[in-house]
Order: sequence, then C-alpha cells, then structure tokens
Amino acid sequence: MNTELEHSFVGLLEENQNIVHKICRLYTNNQDAHNDLFQEITIQLWKAFPNFRGDSKFSTWMYRVGLNTAITLYRKSKRTIHTQEFDNLQHKIKAEPYDDTEEQQLKLMYDAVHQLNDIEKALVFLYLEDKNYAEISETLGISEVNARVKMNRVKTKLKTILNP
Repeated sequence: MNTELEHSFVGLLEENQNIVHKICRLYTNNQDAHNDLFQEITIQLWKAFPNFRGDSKFSTWMYRVGLNTAITLYRKSKRTIHTQEFDNLQHKIKAEPYDDTEEQQLKLMYDAVHQLNDIEKALVFLYLEDKNYAEISETLGISEVNARVKMNRVKTKLKTILNP
C-alpha cells in the first residue's frame, strides 16, 4: 500500500483508538485478552481500510469493523486469536495506555452488560456512545425500528439484572 494511505490510516486510528479500547473492555475480562483483541481489531481495520469509501464517518465504520471482529472472535470460544506482525509498517502507531480510572465507577454496569449476549452488548455500547438509532442501525446492519425495540428490551433486562 502507498505511504499516503498508511499515514491516513495511522492518523485516523490514533485519533479514534479509544473506540477500540472500549470495545476490547466490553468483550474481554483481562489485560492480555484486551491486548490481543486490540491487535486483532487493528489488523482487521488495516485490511479493510483500502475499501473504506467514506460513505459514513470513519468512527462509525470503525465501530462496525471493531464490533464485528469482537463478536466473531468471542462467539467461537474454542477459536484462538491469530495475530500478525506489524513490523513492516513504516509508521508505528503510538498506543497510549488505557486509563480506566473513570470507568471503575461503572463496574456494576459493566458486570451487568457482560451478562448480555453479543448483539445486546453492541447495542448498549453504541447507545452509551451517544449514537442515535439511525447510526446504531447502520452500524449493526438492522432496521432503525428493530434497533429501538431491541434497545428497550435490553434496558428492561439490565434493570432486572441490576435490581433483582
């Protein structure tokens, strides 16, 4: 790939890497798994980047690739994550350490969300990221009405989990 494409990808990834960290936090339970999933999502983003047409915002596209990668990998619990080396990239991505201090306050919510199925987790994640139902439906590939119905069911389910 050309250098300009690499510069563009690295810049966009660095600006939006917290999206990937949040997805990793949602779908993993320890730092090693978080790091593995972060790397795998980054690889999938890099592979798919030449096909990114800009029809949607980069962050929306990034959510979709990241969530699809996480759901695919963690649905198949027997499957191991195969990683690839990035040594051939001329421009290293400056990964900032993930600071989850603020999110410690949300531990109960995360524990409840971990009990949801993969699609429900994705809905909650996008909802908490202040995505409107049009963006949620576009990201998940479902109708806007279906996104609203599913979200209402997830809210009820979370209330039940948090207040048994």
